[in-house]
Amino acid sequence: MTKDFFWSYTDEPHASRRRQILSKYPQIKLLFGPDPFAFFKISFVVSLQLWTATILRDATWLKIFTIAYFFGSFLNHNLFLAIHELSHNLAFSTPVYNRWLGIFANLPIGVPMSVTFQKYHLEHHHFQGVDGIDMDIPSHTEAYVVTNIFAKCLWVTLQLFFYALRPLFLKPKPPGYWEFINLTVQLTLDALIVFFWGWKSFAFLILSTFVGGGMHPMAGHFISEHYVFKPDQETYSYYVFRPLHL
Repeated sequence: MTKDFFWSYTDEPHASRRRQILSKYPQIKLLFGPDPFAFFKISFVVSLQLWTATILRDATWLKIFTIAYFFGSFLNHNLFLAIHELSHNLAFSTPVYNRWLGIFANLPIGVPMSVTFQKYHLEHHHFQGVDGIDMDIPSHTEAYVVTNIFAKCLWVTLQLFFYALRPLFLKPKPPGYWEFINLTVQLTLDALIVFFWGWKSFAFLILSTFVGGGMHPMAGHFISEHYVFKPDQETYSYYVFRPLHL
């Protein structure tokens, strides 16, 4: 089993693929631009997830974990993807509105991440696969340690922790004004949930986040999009679960 990365010296593929697709299917341009229904869809998912958390305030831990895995994880993963789209300003034409909506979509996730995600994610697109810049790529330490089935299962289960902590160690950036707003809004909501509904409601949200980003069918696209199994093919389809993301 190789302990090194697959090194490619070709150009970043997004631009060339974009040209090829538009050349063959120019009608795709009609789909460009913000989604006018994004705000309503995000508002519905946020409201549903927060409401679910409140009604679980007196539930057993087994019930909380079960609902988090089979229901809440789908909603929070939906919000992960919404935050991804908002980082590309695909809800409103005005960027600042997308940032505020991202902070709102962040609420059920329980941990402030939408603003920081945008900061690193745009670099991922501009410098896709570039060592030391693209923080979607695992570190050399991860590549050398995660080499067997047990380690890989553990790594996938804790995938969000690695994803969140990797930039802090490899390419830390000083927090800015918007990250302070994201942090303040998120901690305020977290405190209100604990104060009015208790720790179990808050735990449901956190479990939904980390279960939905770990060993879960919704999180399979993280692997299909970012890891090489055949040297001549860098990304893979994930259409079997794609309807779950809509």
